[in-house]
Amino acid sequence: MTATLSVQNILQRFLPGQPLDSHRRKVCARLTACRTARMGGMEMHCDHCQTRSICYYGCRDRHCPQCQGRTTAQWSARQRSLLLPVPYFHLVFTLPHTLNGWIQIHPEVIYRCLFAAAWDTLSQFGRNTRHLGGELGMTAVLHTWGQNLSRHVHVHCLVPGGVLTDTGDWNKAKNDYLFPVRALSRRFRGRMVSLLRTSANAGDLHRVTHSVEIDDVLNRLMHQEWVVYTRHCLNQAESVVDYLARYTHRIAISNGRLLSMDGDRVAFRYKDYRDDSRIKTQWLEGQEFVRRFLMHILPKGFMRIRHFGYLSNRTRRRKLAVIRHCLSQPPQLEATTERPTSQRCWPCPHCDDGLVRMIRQVPRFRTVVVPTG
Repeated sequence: MTATLSVQNILQRFLPGQPLDSHRRKVCARLTACRTARMGGMEMHCDHCQTRSICYYGCRDRHCPQCQGRTTAQWSARQRSLLLPVPYFHLVFTLPHTLNGWIQIHPEVIYRCLFAAAWDTLSQFGRNTRHLGGELGMTAVLHTWGQNLSRHVHVHCLVPGGVLTDTGDWNKAKNDYLFPVRALSRRFRGRMVSLLRTSANAGDLHRVTHSVEIDDVLNRLMHQEWVVYTRHCLNQAESVVDYLARYTHRIAISNGRLLSMDGDRVAFRYKDYRDDSRIKTQWLEGQEFVRRFLMHILPKGFMRIRHFGYLSNRTRRRKLAVIRHCLSQPPQLEATTERPTSQRCWPCPHCDDGLVRMIRQVPRFRTVVVPTG
């Protein structure tokens, strides 16, 4: 079973009986139907060995471990045209586990505040003339999990090492850590608590029913040390995109980390960062595995990859042209993801000598419920 074990198998076995809202029910339906007859597909024919086979479509859901490879490749191709010939910095802003209860009932509010607090923190430091004195750019990716599938909400940020000034000049980063980590942590803590208090006053945290709980939690948060991780990342353009792509379309757990399913228990591999990043094995009851997996399904329509500053979609083309002029880099065209007009073909998996082409569409298989009585 180890060779074929997947998140899809586990959901098919242990999902029945789990309480699901309509959004999670639809997501799980797509994940369990992925690359099966329920999705439909294509009948393929090899021009060499004459073998016919059926290839079923993927669900393309962003939570599906089987559908992220192609999406990651397409995203990477687009991002390569946006890279600058400068060092990049990787920063991670992490929320304390004290907020896990609020995240459970108001995920969209907390995630939105996290993005805003991280960007406000970095942009304020970038605008400070003592540091750089201009506008930063940032690509941020939300992750909600730890290696053992527990709730661990944080945002990964990739920041080019420099700012665009108001006069149209480029100021490069002055050191190998971008900004002081302790100062970043305290600014991030204050900004996040302020945004949460504003959200509470606006009624966005209406599911927190105890009136004194909000003040108690926020006051407790201000007395905790918050974690901001920063490191000088990479200086080669191609490596930067590959590095970031590992984070952008990562899901809570990939099929490659699953080890075995023994009875009602599931084993998977994880990295224990508190123990010198040693690789360990975690055993969970099947129901608990599914419960933890469902925790990390994002709210419907929530954007987990966002661009800020001179990398924001609205002004990116114009501002990157100015920066490239300052850096004497030739202008580059943004990559597109248009599909080729020619008929697609692939190497034959059976004979390795021919090419397989689609000869017909296979319609979706729909289960017909026969009424009884």
